[in-house]
Amino acid sequence: MCTNGVNTGQLELMIDQIDDHVKLERRWAHNLAHNAEDAGFATVGAKLHAAQNLLDDVRALLDEAKDAIEDDSEAADGVTVSLV
Repeated sequence: MCTNGVNTGQLELMIDQIDDHVKLERRWAHNLAHNAEDAGFATVGAKLHAAQNLLDDVRALLDEAKDAIEDDSEAADGVTVSLV
């Protein structure tokens, strides 16, 4: 469905793609943090865990953005786009 010239289905899929990428980076940060800690690099491990937490926040915001698509679609001005 398009709203104001935006394909909302495609928008949701693109947000899902970003989320998949962030999920992978979060897993890498988590694994690397434990590897660093196991090797005695406590500060590095702590920083990587902090980065992991920030990536969790990013994923939560992406979920909120997906939830907002429908609300914003309903509140849109109803611009009509015509093929010329």
